[in-house]
Amino acid sequence: MRKALTVSFLLVLMTAPALFAIGEARLTGKVTDQAGKPLTGVTITITSATAAKNFKTTAKTDAKGNYTIFLLDGTIPYKFSFAKDGFSGYEETIKLKLVPEKNTRDIKLGDVAAAAPAAGGGAAAADPAVAAYNEGAQLANEGKDAEAIAKIEKAVALKADLTAGHIALAKLYARAGDWPKAINSAVKALEIDAENPELLTLAAEGYEKTGDKAKAEEFRKRAPANPAMLFNQAATLINAGKDSQAEPLLKQALSADPAFARAYYELGMIYARSGKNVDAKTNLEKYIELEPKGNDVATAKEMLNYIK
Repeated sequence: MRKALTVSFLLVLMTAPALFAIGEARLTGKVTDQAGKPLTGVTITITSATAAKNFKTTAKTDAKGNYTIFLLDGTIPYKFSFAKDGFSGYEETIKLKLVPEKNTRDIKLGDVAAAAPAAGGGAAAADPAVAAYNEGAQLANEGKDAEAIAKIEKAVALKADLTAGHIALAKLYARAGDWPKAINSAVKALEIDAENPELLTLAAEGYEKTGDKAKAEEFRKRAPANPAMLFNQAATLINAGKDSQAEPLLKQALSADPAFARAYYELGMIYARSGKNVDAKTNLEKYIELEPKGNDVATAKEMLNYIK
């Protein structure tokens, strides 16, 4: 009995920090022209936006305008610059969410020729809405939320269909606890991007906070299950020692994403701690199968040896 209790105690110590030890981040999206036509061969330059680290790399969009960028150190902000001959550029500094959370940015580039003055020559003027948004995004990354809101409000006033602006405002207002304004911005963005799961979830939370249960349920039903969000909720509960409450959340995450490797790992460890060895073995073996070089494979294998 003493040995079993000791192992259980060590598992709690080993598991809790591991939930927040992941440093990788991934950014995906699509680049199009203003008419929505995919742009291939757009050069994306990624540089570290902090003096503490010197990093630079590039990527390209594929034939469908899609791109995927994987960063080993997702704990710092990065500047993403999108460029293609004949089109105005776009820059944004982003502090990405860490794996397993997903980050997406769909970008529209303007045609330089269309934006050029009709006469007199000279350089094409920058889109004032995009410029205001970029300034606001930078302020938000610096933690200057009030100033960021003012800039991005200006951006959406200039360009009502600037989805990124409405999304940013929804998040900033939510962060400030101003739920009526957060809801308003989320709903405006959903008029343009009706299936955005993050916005649907944010709107549901906003209506819940303001006491409109019916509206909260309406948006909650529209939102697809978000496995990353469910996993993070489970992680908080595990760190608080509430395995029984975390278990159903991990199961929901796996129902939404059957290939979510880390959910299998944490579920397997929960079962190991509760003595359900058969279930623990099934989930830990699935984790190793899906992520054979994962950070917790050694621990999973050690546990499998113990519960045989």
